[in-house]
Amino acid sequence: MAGDITETGELYSPFVGLVYMFNLIVGTGALTMPKAFANAGWLVSLILIIFLAFMSYMTTTFVIEAMAAANARLRWKRWEKEEEVDSSENSDNESLPPDGYDSSEVRPILSVQRRGLSDPFEIVERMEMGQMASMFFNKVGVNLFYLCIIIYLYGDLAIYATAVPLSLVQVTCFSGNATCGSGTAEMNDTQACWGKIKRIDAYRIYLAVFTLLLGPFTFFNVQKTKYLQILTSLMRWIAFIIMIVIALVRIGEGQGEGHPPVADISGIRNLFGVCVYSFMCQHSLPSLITPVSRKKHITGLVLLDYILVLSFYSLLCFTAIFCFSSGALMDMYTLNFSGCRSFVPPVIGYFLGLFPVFTISTNFPIIAVTLRNNWKTLFHREGGTYPWLVDRIVFPLITLVPPIIVAFCTNHLEILVSVTGAYAGNGIQYVIPAFLVACSRKDSALVYGPGLSNKHRSPFKQKGWVWFVLLWALSCFIYVTANIILTDVNL
Repeated sequence: MAGDITETGELYSPFVGLVYMFNLIVGTGALTMPKAFANAGWLVSLILIIFLAFMSYMTTTFVIEAMAAANARLRWKRWEKEEEVDSSENSDNESLPPDGYDSSEVRPILSVQRRGLSDPFEIVERMEMGQMASMFFNKVGVNLFYLCIIIYLYGDLAIYATAVPLSLVQVTCFSGNATCGSGTAEMNDTQACWGKIKRIDAYRIYLAVFTLLLGPFTFFNVQKTKYLQILTSLMRWIAFIIMIVIALVRIGEGQGEGHPPVADISGIRNLFGVCVYSFMCQHSLPSLITPVSRKKHITGLVLLDYILVLSFYSLLCFTAIFCFSSGALMDMYTLNFSGCRSFVPPVIGYFLGLFPVFTISTNFPIIAVTLRNNWKTLFHREGGTYPWLVDRIVFPLITLVPPIIVAFCTNHLEILVSVTGAYAGNGIQYVIPAFLVACSRKDSALVYGPGLSNKHRSPFKQKGWVWFVLLWALSCFIYVTANIILTDVNL
C-alpha cells in the first residue's frame, strides 16, 4: 500500500479497465454468498445486496475523486519547487526593474498562467490509498488507516488458509455416506476420512501442508505475473459459468430442492459481512483506474461495472438457493458440486472442488507480502532502518502466524468472511473513502480555491452523502457487534 509514487505504466482502454474491475470485485467472497442468501431469505437478501452495491459504488466515486485531488496536490508541490528555483535564479541574476516593481509581484500571475497549461486534477500518476492517507490525514489518521488495512489483510489470509484445506477435504475425503446424497451441507468433523483419521484431522493436515508450501513466500518478495492473472481469471469464469448452468439445468428439469424463506432476520449479520467483502475493491482502485487511457466517463463505467456485478451475484445466488435446499448449501459454493454428486460429471466435480485451491494459492503469497510491507510502513520512521532479524524474521512471522492459528481453530469460512467484511471491510469500504474525500475537498479548496473544480468529482458531492456513509458504517458496526453479543449470550 505504501511506497513511492509511480507512473501509470502501460495504458489500457476503458473497456479493458471495466473487465479488470469486474474480475477484481468478483472473487472468493462470491462463493460464500449463496449460503448467506439462503439463511437471510431471498427478498431481504436482494434488497440488502442492491443497497450495499449502491453504497460501494458511492464510496468508489469518493476514492476516484480523492485520487484526482491527490494528483492535483502533487502537481502544486512540483510547481512550487519550480517557482522557488525560478525565484532564486531571478534574485541572483536580475536587479529590480527601473520602474521599481519587484519581480515577486509578477510571479503569481506567471504561475497561474503556467498552471493553466494542463488540468491539475487529471489522474496520470498512481497514488495508493496509503499515500493519499499520508497526504490528507494527520499522524493518528494515518496510523488508524494502516491498522484497518492490516486487520483486513489478516482476515483475507485467514479466509484463504481456511478455504484451501476445506476444499481439499471435500474433494479427497468422502467416505460413501459423508457427502453422497446426504442432503446436508454440515460437514461433521468427527466423521472418518482415511481410516481412523477424522475429517477435522485431515483438514489440519492439509492446512499444515499449505503453510509449509506457501508460508515461506512471506519471507521473500513475490510479484503477480500477467499470465498468472489471466489464468486465474479464466479458471474463475469457467467455474462460475459451470455452476450457474448446472443449477439452471436442475431447476429447469424440476429437480430443484430449494425453498428459501422470504425473510429471516437472524441471517442478516452474516449476509452483511459477506456482501461487503464481496464488493470490496476500493483499496485496489489506484492501480486499476490510473492506467485507463480515457477517464472522461470513468464514473459511468464504474456504475456499469457495479450493475453487471450485481446482476451476476443475483444470478449466482438465486440459482443456488432454488437448486439446493438451505441445509445443503455449503460455506463455499463450489463444494456443492464436488465429491460424488450424481448430477455432476466426475471431471467437472474435481475441477470445481479444486478451483479454490489453485486460485487462492496463487493469491496467498501476494497478500502475505502486502501485509508484511504494511507492517513495515506502520512502524517505519524517517531515515531509520530495521535490523536484519526484525526485517527478515519478525515481520514475516507476525504476518504468517496469526491467520494460520485462526485457520487451525475454525474451519467455518462463512463466519470468517462475514466478520472480516463487517469490521475491517466496513472501514475500508465506507469510513476511509468518506474521510479521504472530505479531507481532499478541503485541501483542494485551500490550494486551488473554490473557482477550480475537480473534473472527477463524485456525483455525490454534497456533504450530506459523506455523513450518510459514516452514519451507515457506524450503524452497521453497532448492529453486527450487538448481534454477535446477543448470539453468544443465547448460546
